[in-house]
Amino acid sequence: MGLCFSRTSMKNKKPTKPRLTNNQSLVSGGSKRWSKTRSARKEKFDDAELQDQAVTAAANIILKQQYGVAFDRSSSLRFPNNNGVSKKNQGLPRSSSSRARSLTDPLLQPHQLLFNQDTKLEDLQTTHFVLVHGGGFGAWCWYKTIALLEESGFKVTAIDLTGSGIHSFDTNNITSLSHYTKPLADFLKNLNEEEKVILVGHDFGGACVSYAMELFPSKIAKAVFVAAAMLITGQSTLDMFSQKDVSNDLMRQAQIFRYANGNNQPPTSIDLDKSLLGELLFNQSPAKDVALASVSMRPIPFLPVLEKLSLTEANHGSVRRFYIQTPEDNAIPIELQESMISLSPPEQVFRLKGADHSPFFSRPQTLHKQLVEIAKIA
Repeated sequence: MGLCFSRTSMKNKKPTKPRLTNNQSLVSGGSKRWSKTRSARKEKFDDAELQDQAVTAAANIILKQQYGVAFDRSSSLRFPNNNGVSKKNQGLPRSSSSRARSLTDPLLQPHQLLFNQDTKLEDLQTTHFVLVHGGGFGAWCWYKTIALLEESGFKVTAIDLTGSGIHSFDTNNITSLSHYTKPLADFLKNLNEEEKVILVGHDFGGACVSYAMELFPSKIAKAVFVAAAMLITGQSTLDMFSQKDVSNDLMRQAQIFRYANGNNQPPTSIDLDKSLLGELLFNQSPAKDVALASVSMRPIPFLPVLEKLSLTEANHGSVRRFYIQTPEDNAIPIELQESMISLSPPEQVFRLKGADHSPFFSRPQTLHKQLVEIAKIA
């Protein structure tokens, strides 16, 4: 099959120390320089403290997975209640990477990421986001997005699909898309009759979002596809990835097919070579998030990838769709994203500049901003 994720290697640059010139006095300017040094050390300490908190939050998720405890969003890095921003840290948590922050994903305060001042949460059709992970991922991958959305006042639910994340089911025994998406379907079915949500799907999660749109159109206000499989009726995820004009040699190298029913039977799941994960999925992402993913990802069920969707205009077609493109994506290349958009145009297309296949890691601030913008579209 042609599923794809990507990355180019990263090199961490050590910050260069400022050098004293012959014209700088060690005596007369010493007090002033010492003050600046102390300030620089304090800033460095604050940044390191934020990084440690982010890593701790990620580690908590891993521990909860190992011991089978439900994912607790309170472990996400949050700010003390002081109009949404603490006095000490005037901004959202920095990336846990030692790589310098890109100017395309600036550090902003929570209220800056919300709306124009004339737009209020209570004016929106819904403030509830439901996040659906991609193949091999789990609810854990959204930890930055969860924290950012909750800080802006939104309600957030991150779903673990069958056999994913902390959901304890053997991936090899998942035989259909309905089986794989059951946790999402159960959640939507149990929503209050008048409640609507914004459904966000990543990667293979896009096919799951489309499937849910057909089943529960009245429960979904908007559907957002983030570097995701946005299919048409009669098409499977495998069909989408197997387009003759798009090839991905890296994905083919990384795929490891599992045959739980014997080598003479069709594959039951697909695993990814851990040594190629970074290059496949996270070419712009922080190293610590790549480390989190490398110990958290699970195999992708094979049969749901083969299943062709049956979508109708009355149900699936009645839900408003939006697409967020990831130009640096080596998994679902931008050419393939453009092809899906051309084949079934959504209401609006956003481009997440500098994002790889996992923008919740590589561009969390900008992804959050775009999600909020979509939420406020009337």
